[in-house]
Amino acid sequence: MYSSSTYPALLQDVCTDHGTRGFLHATSATRGEIEVTFADLERRSRQVAAGLLKLGLQHGDRIAIAAPNMVEWIELFFGAVRVGLIVVTLNPRYRESELDYMINQSGARMVVSSARLPGFDFEAFYAGFRERIPTAEHFIFLDATRPEDDFERLPAQDSDVDITRREQAVRPSDPAVILYTSGTTGQPKGATLTHRSLLASGRAQVANYPGLSENDVYLGLMPMNHVGGLTCTITSAMLTGAKVVLQQAFSPSGALRALDAHGVTLFAGVPTMWMLMLADPLIKDVAKDVVRYIIIGGSNVEPTLARQIAATFPNAALTNLYGQSEASGATVISPTTDSLENIARSIGLPLQGVQARVVGPGGSVLAAGEEGELQLRGESVAAGYWDMPEQTAETFQADGWLATGDMVKQEADGHVVLLGRKKEMFLQGGYNVYPVEVENVLTSHPAVAMAAGIGVPDPVLGEVGRYYITLRSGHEVTAEALIEFCKQKLADYKVPRQIVLADELPTTPAGKIAKAVLRQSYKANP
Repeated sequence: MYSSSTYPALLQDVCTDHGTRGFLHATSATRGEIEVTFADLERRSRQVAAGLLKLGLQHGDRIAIAAPNMVEWIELFFGAVRVGLIVVTLNPRYRESELDYMINQSGARMVVSSARLPGFDFEAFYAGFRERIPTAEHFIFLDATRPEDDFERLPAQDSDVDITRREQAVRPSDPAVILYTSGTTGQPKGATLTHRSLLASGRAQVANYPGLSENDVYLGLMPMNHVGGLTCTITSAMLTGAKVVLQQAFSPSGALRALDAHGVTLFAGVPTMWMLMLADPLIKDVAKDVVRYIIIGGSNVEPTLARQIAATFPNAALTNLYGQSEASGATVISPTTDSLENIARSIGLPLQGVQARVVGPGGSVLAAGEEGELQLRGESVAAGYWDMPEQTAETFQADGWLATGDMVKQEADGHVVLLGRKKEMFLQGGYNVYPVEVENVLTSHPAVAMAAGIGVPDPVLGEVGRYYITLRSGHEVTAEALIEFCKQKLADYKVPRQIVLADELPTTPAGKIAKAVLRQSYKANP
């Protein structure tokens, strides 16, 4: 595993050893489905860097990109960070309100975007939007209508001396990425991720999985605008010279076909992805003996889903992955030796180089088994929130501890049990209720596909649990039956008082259930 301290150094190091090996199997906006070697990426990203410099961009300037997982995304990222530019990662699903806020808040000088996606024309949108984002001087589109605006016009002939000089000026502490939090509980904040923090997170993840090497193949399902794609997939794979089969967008059948066709040995997805893949008829036909490691990220894996995955891929080690944007990626992962019982109960152990503690309301450090907020410290912690000093001070403690906002308890052997977001906990009749515990019970019912709970006001109990449920295809169940089911498995104060059967649940760009949207919906229609 490489010990490089910046992205340009890492790309050079891996090229020295594995230049001719394939790094990416991915889609290009104009070149179709292609294979990209490490040497290809080195050459192409130098040309992209030269093109950016030719436009007058300087060390520390911000470039916003909103595009699916494509070759151009990777080329732009490595081209930008190798000369000290900062990439603002935006989800291609963002529209006017998000783009207005994030581009202005980051002060991006350039916007790189898909020209169009189904149902939306970005070229036409930006033509009428430019005056709203005054810092943005340059607009480039993937597969643009006008050749002069196309990404393919960006790469330029590089000056070896100038590019090399600028690479050498990049420091591990320099920001590489501004990544806006998913906003499940409020307005997004731009986590400022440095070269050091991103690479530290990637190395800690790789160290958790014995034997990872250049012979491994990652399936890239998570979006590149999220640490799941950028750190947990691209960075982690590059650290060992492994290959990434990058999916432009997630579909259960597409993921399963890629798994089968490319001999994937490691792949990660959030629980909603796994539920859809396991329900897809194609799951019966894919080869399952090559997969070595399966990662569940984004939220805890509930017991029923854990058992289904383990039964479907019996030769693979199943692990939970807990992380957040503010820590550049993974911070807690299940050891690959954990039992299925441990995986269903706990998100794992703090990774190598990550310190963890549980604190109470007054900031006191709690003993093993006590419930409190998880705080983390290590090189992977971000430099704060971009241009938001007050919010930074609230989350990033002066002594280096990151307040995650997640409620946990830590067992005597170090395993961390996730209880839920601090802001998700509610008091029902004076008792603390963490929705995740109830959600796990609900999803253990054979008819339930997904469950998401929030606390809502109640004149007698103060707050009660309201749970939104989607059902598995071909199954039926009543709200009353689910409440009775919970009564058999939970303390009475945890039993849902309200259940809403829904066709689908809203999700964040990273694939998590967007409880902020559920709260807003309830406030609008209580």
